[in-house]
Amino acid sequence: MSLKKFFTVAASALALSCAAGSTFAADQTYVVGAGGTYRPFEFETPKKELVGFDTDLIKAISQASNFKIQLVSTPWEGIFATLGQGDRDIIISGITITDKRAQMVDFSLPYFPAEQVIITNADAKITSLADLKKTQVAVVNSTAGDIVVSEELGKSSTAIHRFDNTVLMLEELYRGGVDAAVGDVGVIKFYIKSHPEKKFKVVGDTKFVRQYFGIAVKKGNKELLDKINAGLKQIVADGTYAKIYKTWFDGEVPALPLK
Repeated sequence: MSLKKFFTVAASALALSCAAGSTFAADQTYVVGAGGTYRPFEFETPKKELVGFDTDLIKAISQASNFKIQLVSTPWEGIFATLGQGDRDIIISGITITDKRAQMVDFSLPYFPAEQVIITNADAKITSLADLKKTQVAVVNSTAGDIVVSEELGKSSTAIHRFDNTVLMLEELYRGGVDAAVGDVGVIKFYIKSHPEKKFKVVGDTKFVRQYFGIAVKKGNKELLDKINAGLKQIVADGTYAKIYKTWFDGEVPALPLK
């Protein structure tokens, strides 16, 4: 083989290699870990399909930023470790952004306000957390709602009724066994939307600390994080976020701090 022909062949091989690499990058699929038990954010259908607000959101973000995803049901226990191990590229599972967690992973911009709210029957005259001192209150055991109500009424107060899950708590409220309940805003709003016949209402209070859910990636993965943030900003701007929100919750679409 002549020297000229050798360089021609080598150059062609290099061009093909670069083209293949570009195709791989364009076709890369990011594996997304999501829990399957936190309704309505992510949960499994009887056919084991992952659905929910979070899954709808990450699908919309990926479409907006033009990247592919594969959703994989991932138990909450150990979900953060899956990023470090490389088993997952993204995790979205109703994850509250905290300083401690931000030391382990990098978070996207906030996508959902995570706070506690009071839920009562529509005709109840409860307008604040302070009003609960005169009532019987339901909470889910050992949750943020339990903590805030315990601080207000006293941990050993007999006026606090603790339940294993939100559905049991709200069934007790509907039956009249308690006057109010305190729980996660997203879960509560989804329940109200799913049971309009129960005529519940939501009450806020300044003592409830507002936090946010974020989408997490491996520490230092700025390229992927930038794609997620760009997609989130786009779907908020074009109304896709509001449409997804109203599908699962109510018409009071939250304003997100996206700067």
